[in-house]
Amino acid sequence: MGIKNVSSSLLHALRENSPFRKRVKKALPTDTPSFSPDTTNTGDLLYPLITQLKTYLSPSDIEQVREAYRFADKAHLGQMRSSGEAYITHPVAVTEICAQWKLDASALMAALLHDVIEDQGIEKAEIAERFNTDVAELVDGLTKLERINFASKSEQQAESFRKMLLATAKDVRVILVKLADRLHNMRTLGGVEPSKARRVSNETLEIYAPIANRLGLNHLVREFEDLAFEAYYPNRYRVLKQALENAHNTNRNLTHKITDSIRAALPAYGIEGKLIGREKTLFSIHKKMKEQKKSFSEVLDIYGFRIIVNTLTECYIALGVLHQLYRPIPGKFKDYIALPKINGYQSLHTTLVGPYGTPIEFQIRTTHMDHIAEEGIAAHWIYKTDNMSLSDLQKQTHRWLQSLLDIQSQTSDSSEFIDNVKVDLFPDAVYVLTPKGKIISLPRGATPIDFAYSIHTKIGNHAISALINGKEAPLKTPLVSGDTVQIITNEKAAPNIQWLNFVRTGKARSEIRHYLKTVNLEESIQFGEKLLRQALKELNIDIPSKDDPTWEKLAKESGAHSIDEILMDIGVGRRLAAVVARRFLIDSPLIATSAADIDELNAARSSPILIQGNEGQSVTLSPCCTPIPGDNVIAVIRPGYGLVVHTEDCPIAIGQRAKEPERWVSVAWDQEYNKHLSTRLLVTIQNEKGVIGRIAGQIASVGSNIIRLHMPDESMGIADLQLTVQVEDRNHLATVIRAIRQVPQVLKIVRIKGYY
Repeated sequence: MGIKNVSSSLLHALRENSPFRKRVKKALPTDTPSFSPDTTNTGDLLYPLITQLKTYLSPSDIEQVREAYRFADKAHLGQMRSSGEAYITHPVAVTEICAQWKLDASALMAALLHDVIEDQGIEKAEIAERFNTDVAELVDGLTKLERINFASKSEQQAESFRKMLLATAKDVRVILVKLADRLHNMRTLGGVEPSKARRVSNETLEIYAPIANRLGLNHLVREFEDLAFEAYYPNRYRVLKQALENAHNTNRNLTHKITDSIRAALPAYGIEGKLIGREKTLFSIHKKMKEQKKSFSEVLDIYGFRIIVNTLTECYIALGVLHQLYRPIPGKFKDYIALPKINGYQSLHTTLVGPYGTPIEFQIRTTHMDHIAEEGIAAHWIYKTDNMSLSDLQKQTHRWLQSLLDIQSQTSDSSEFIDNVKVDLFPDAVYVLTPKGKIISLPRGATPIDFAYSIHTKIGNHAISALINGKEAPLKTPLVSGDTVQIITNEKAAPNIQWLNFVRTGKARSEIRHYLKTVNLEESIQFGEKLLRQALKELNIDIPSKDDPTWEKLAKESGAHSIDEILMDIGVGRRLAAVVARRFLIDSPLIATSAADIDELNAARSSPILIQGNEGQSVTLSPCCTPIPGDNVIAVIRPGYGLVVHTEDCPIAIGQRAKEPERWVSVAWDQEYNKHLSTRLLVTIQNEKGVIGRIAGQIASVGSNIIRLHMPDESMGIADLQLTVQVEDRNHLATVIRAIRQVPQVLKIVRIKGYY
């Protein structure tokens, strides 16, 4: 074929000074002729890739990959990268990375075509017709949303990322190709502006490295982190790199001493293990120096080794050999074989005191575990010919990907979806037990609320407290590995917006937000209608029908989209019912819902607003005085919070009411009220052995429950015990107080009103 028939993008890649030409030329065997204008159209550019594919794909599959290359080369004709190379070099490099994972032909074709829809306007249908629907779906999942108008660039990025993750939930190959795409982009950041390089690096550390870690691709994680570190802090990277090389030269003798002693000890116990020195990455060194405020020498003063053996039994034998050879450091042993990490990682970790008091970290694992540790879910393709069982890893990955769909079903906003997904990208986990002994894996820092939602959404929605190892604990208590957790529920309980401050799983966060948006929305609308009916009654008119033209006029002038939105705004305190009611008076001028009108309208209000205490977002019982049925109450209107109810004698309410009297309204308890509210008590006790248990027993005997218990002064003698107890009403509270007084060591009981 003559030079005139070679595509311009291929010609650019073959120029004498092209970096890509140098890379390909270096990969060729010594007897391979150099490039010339008479080469076949795909042979030279694809030589390294095709050579790799011949090791595991059939000739027909390889021909399909060649055809995808020809299509991509034609589509990207004339398009250049910022480095000056022909654009086709990028999808070829991405495909080479995918080939290292031994992905199938469809995935490789998608890797070659991954930018043709986004950059060249090729339609998904054309790809499906030219190749197959499998390839078309993969390419579509990898394509950003460029043709839709978004309010901002960040919104577009978030929605594109959500699209990709949802495609990943259906086919994990989507994210593997995307990770390969990101890896090649990171490797070639030298050709882009520094500001863009820093932005891409930050996105890689925040999103793609955690995803790679979640899928068990540890080798990829390390390269992502080091490349991002080099791009973001180039000077710091160079200094650390040189310091690390110098340190290796200085400490070579000590390393040899450690390796020689281990290699001599293992065969004595019949173990033919492979000993590998573990290199600390520059990013991990930098991160540890920054977080722990340590010098370079302090961070590097720990040596790492990995021992790879043949069987599971040999892992534990090797551990025993090491513990006889060097003294183990207490608390520095972790068994990730018995309890694998969320991403399927398995290994024994131990830290020993080596020669000259030097700490040495060891990882011990089988060959199979090492494959999983380095390649994660990609090992399914790489090692599938070795009859390796990856069922556990695949199940864990499937559960995580399925959780993306669960989060998506509860989340309409793309940015919120990304936030929820980020929550789940934790590198570590805690392992807790159900009362029946089932092990539940949760992110580090997870709480009983996370545990409850991992069991079932209904359990999470109705949780009121938890038993951790048989003892009552608040729902925000961080769980640790080995805890046995039981959730106490109540059908009338509901999620609290405060839970969002301490939950750690994306599922819990999305379920809570979904509840607050849907169930509380309905409650707010109902409560808003109730307030409006009451305000209209005071004006001697009935609530207008839905087709009353005043509604439309009111909505238009106030910026609302519907009647329900107006009622919801009333319910959560963003509008005043009395002001909205005045708009329906015949021949009454429309007035604005401003603070200037509130005083006049409140003066006209005679009957109190009836509350039940379970209106959700519309009515908040203030935590400072924890009002309960039977208390004389008053409420303040707070935009976004609805009515905030206090006891009339609450010192906080008295102070606030003096400053803003116009915002306070009369309220009273309805005949039907929530019988599962709580209030706080200050119990002064003689702190003797068993006294708290006796108090708890008395509280339980009268049908109450301790929600929270705190003793600021834990010394013996006289102590103050702060209790939050669940009661039905004021009469029930009196019964609880009488029961507590029967304990001889109780000296005084006071109900707390105002912050203690």
